[in-house]
Amino acid sequence: MSMTLPHLTDAESFRAFRYDSSRWLPIALDIARSHGFDADAPHVFATGTNLVVGLGDTLILKIFPPLLRAQFVSERGSLTQLNGRLHLPIPEIAAEGMRDGWPYLIITRLAGTLGSEVWPHLPEDQKERLLRQIGETIAAVQRAPLGALGRIEPRWDDFMRRQMQGCRARHTRLGLAPKFLSGLDDLLRDAEQLIPMDAPPVILIGEYIPENFLLACDDGQWSLAGLFDFGDVLAGWRDYDLLGPSAFMAAGRPGRVKNLLEGFGHPKPDYALKRRLMALMLLHRASDLNSHICIEGWQEQAEDLVELQELIWPG
Repeated sequence: MSMTLPHLTDAESFRAFRYDSSRWLPIALDIARSHGFDADAPHVFATGTNLVVGLGDTLILKIFPPLLRAQFVSERGSLTQLNGRLHLPIPEIAAEGMRDGWPYLIITRLAGTLGSEVWPHLPEDQKERLLRQIGETIAAVQRAPLGALGRIEPRWDDFMRRQMQGCRARHTRLGLAPKFLSGLDDLLRDAEQLIPMDAPPVILIGEYIPENFLLACDDGQWSLAGLFDFGDVLAGWRDYDLLGPSAFMAAGRPGRVKNLLEGFGHPKPDYALKRRLMALMLLHRASDLNSHICIEGWQEQAEDLVELQELIWPG
């Protein structure tokens, strides 16, 4: 078997390669051993974007294909910049390098239970409590200095303008109902005034969702215990990072929304804030309202985008 990582030119060929771990796991283990780490009990993570393998209980190896080098730059830069600056544990870099043009990181493995395993079963008061902690964590990350992340591409103004240009085509392709598409031009026109393009940027993780954080339970109370996956970091306007928890977790519940926004530092949401968040939700790089808004029957409860923003961010 070849111990060389291949030259892959497109995402489809990489996905096929990633799914067949027999083609790359021996190379991953060789990388781990080259740094002196134990590779006798590997665990391949089937989900995720890159090649990811657990090395026992304490380390994780992430190998990035050259076509996703930007994710390596983002992850490495974020872990370096945020190290020691948060109250919440994040992975630390134990080793890094390059193999056949594929950059990799060996990072510490955090303790805790994956948020997506716990969140659906929590009582409402604990969901509100966790959303307040998430809001506080977003604010803490954004207080950290940008450092080298200030040079990460794309720049916020370029990113937003590109998203605006492709917004209608994207949501038409994804099957957004005509009654919402009809208000898109008005919303995008408002967005140019509501979304700051040249304000001082902050670190944006982009995906504060249950799959990307760990929880721990103490005397029946669940709390945030760790944050990971920094492959899609941007530098830009702060409200962008409220979209993940708004879509995937708050579910339009007034108590959840209130705790998220108060934890973040926003007062009671006014029309302008709701309008800006609605615009940002449609402009998010992963935006797909039909798949991501976790309010049951929201398509029938709202007749246009204005009613939808009131449904998602009540109060």
